[in-house]
This record gives sequence, C-alpha cells and structure tokens, in this order.
Amino acid sequence: MGVSGGRRKAKKTARKAGFRYDYARPSVTVDMVVFTVVDLDLKVLLIERGVPPFEGEWALPGGFVRVGNGVDDQGEAVDDAAVRELQEETGLSPQDVFLEQLYTFGAAGRDPRGRVISVAYYALVPADRVPRVKAGDDAVDATWVSVSRLDRVELAFDHGDIIDVAVERIAGKIEYDLRLAMSLVPRSFTKAELRRVFEVVTGNDYDKSNFNKRFNRMSEDGVIIDAPGKRAAAGPGRPAHLYAFAETRHAGL
Repeated sequence: MGVSGGRRKAKKTARKAGFRYDYARPSVTVDMVVFTVVDLDLKVLLIERGVPPFEGEWALPGGFVRVGNGVDDQGEAVDDAAVRELQEETGLSPQDVFLEQLYTFGAAGRDPRGRVISVAYYALVPADRVPRVKAGDDAVDATWVSVSRLDRVELAFDHGDIIDVAVERIAGKIEYDLRLAMSLVPRSFTKAELRRVFEVVTGNDYDKSNFNKRFNRMSEDGVIIDAPGKRAAAGPGRPAHLYAFAETRHAGL
C-alpha cells in the first residue's frame, strides 16, 4: 500500500474510532478593525458589548470562527469568518471595501473565558459608502469613534493594542500601496481631499507643492483620471475639479 493509501486508511480509522487530540485546542476568533475617513478624521467602528466579559465596554466587532464537529465538518476558513463578520456588522462585502489580514494576537490571558487566539483583519470603507451600523447579537450599540479620541474610551480585551497595530500598518502602507487611498476616498474626489486622506492616515502634513507633483505623475501615468462634475467650494472660490482612480477598488484577500 502506498503512503497516500495508508494515510487515507488511518484517517478513516480515526474517524470511526472517534479520534481526539491529546492536546488542548484553543478557540479562534476574528476581530475586525474597520476604518473610514469622515470630515478629515480617521474613525474606527466599535461596538458596546451587551454580554460578559467586559459587558458595557467598547470593543471591535468580531466573533468566533465556526469549527463544526471537528471531524467531517471542520467549519469555516478564517478568511471566510472575517468576510462573514464584516457583512454581519456593516452589510458590506469584500467587493465594497479593502479587506486584509492584519496580525494574530495570542497572548495568554487576553480573554478571561479561556485560551482564545484572535486573527485580526482591517477593512477600509470609503466616505461615500459608510454604512449605518447597528448592534449585533452580543452588542447593545455600535458607533464610529475618532482614532484620536480612543484614549478616552475603555476598550475590552486587548483591542486597543489591535487598533494600534492596524493604525501603524495603514500609515506605513498607504505610501506605497494606492489601494488603501483608493479605498478611503469617495468615487469622485478633489485633489485636496486625496491629500487630506494621506495626512489623516499618516498623521503628517504634506507639502502642497510636492503632493501636486506626485498627483500630476499619477495623472500622467493614467492612475488618476478626470471625473464628471465639480465640487462646490465651502466658501468663496471656484468649484473644485473632480478626479477618480482608473482602477476599481479590490480587497486584499
């Protein structure tokens, strides 16, 4: 009998015998860091927990990965769990936003219910697609909170650390991966609106002249194209020209 045939037979025997691992198996969750930029402010989606542990405190949306019976049905893939949680919490799909795996958080004691490992994801929602959020099954409220005000918020678990890692990731990545900027501006945007998205995400002021040169290079390369219409100025002045990214947004998954 070949090696593959032996493995199939062993697997079949294990199922019949009700095979169980000798090692304890931790639970696995996905936590979603959902960002948007509204009114020149980077915001993150939080839920108020309605059940223990940390009842009444704010947390990231997320949940346990479905594992099935562990033998014939091993549940869902971690990426599928992230997509499911995103849809349940925001009504958005990966086709609507940028979605990418962030990091795995598995420190002992991070969850008082037991050994729980979390695979965190971040999602970027453009300002013109920001959904009206509602609380899920284990939450009593859901809201967008300014990242700059998170030091005033009592966060459950290690979700403050997860957000910090996500903010650092997008701040570094937006400089070389245009998909992030594409996923945080409306479909049609002004040159100033795009510059401010970069400034809000990185926390740095961009020299207007240098940014204009970068913008012009993207236009010359066909990355940015003209969009129909004009954006009315908030005060005195001519309406602003509108642009769009030539490529459609797509998920990181």
